[in-house]
Amino acid sequence: MLGLPQSTEFNKRIPKQKFYENLTVTPALKRIFVEQIKVITWRNKIAATTVNLAPGKIVTEVEVFEVKLSGIPLNEAVLRQIDREIPYHIIFLLEYEGKYQAWTSYKEASAGSAAFKVGSYYHTDWMEETELLIRIDGLDMDTVHENFVRQIAGNAERGVRNAEWSDELSLKENVERDEKRKRIEKQIAALEKKIRNEKQLNRQVEMNAELKRLKKELNVYDK
Repeated sequence: MLGLPQSTEFNKRIPKQKFYENLTVTPALKRIFVEQIKVITWRNKIAATTVNLAPGKIVTEVEVFEVKLSGIPLNEAVLRQIDREIPYHIIFLLEYEGKYQAWTSYKEASAGSAAFKVGSYYHTDWMEETELLIRIDGLDMDTVHENFVRQIAGNAERGVRNAEWSDELSLKENVERDEKRKRIEKQIAALEKKIRNEKQLNRQVEMNAELKRLKKELNVYDK
């Protein structure tokens, strides 16, 4: 799948109960696993042992999990729960009625915890299986993983566009920059709503000044 080499194929079914039984998850999250997911299959293992690549300093393996859905959209909390429990980087391939999306996130080890810290998710549009391809681009696993994220984010219907990422920054720095931009956009949207509902002129003036400052700050991230 995804046009990946045959040497990476693993094709092992993973019981979805693995991700909520014997773990501290809320009843609501358990219900999402039960109701929204049909089958989880570990499709590919991309590592120095399965492709001709050097190990990375940060990334040792990239796993591809195919998740067959009962309906859409899938609650992102499901992917986050799986990502937190698996000690490798993951590409999720969501399938619904014959169409596919690729999802991935930036993740890193949490200090003093066995679980991982998972950042924002990026995903492609829904596509036919034959249209959804990713390239193994790089000489080591760190570079290959970074380029996977860039490819998926670059085809996103929401999230970053590749043009907004700097080649001079690391993957972590680019993701942090993008998350900062998203936070400012949310602040702007919330403030614009407040201004529309505000009746006092002096408060409108104060909030418009803050709005102008936020938009100026956002321009830095949009260049």
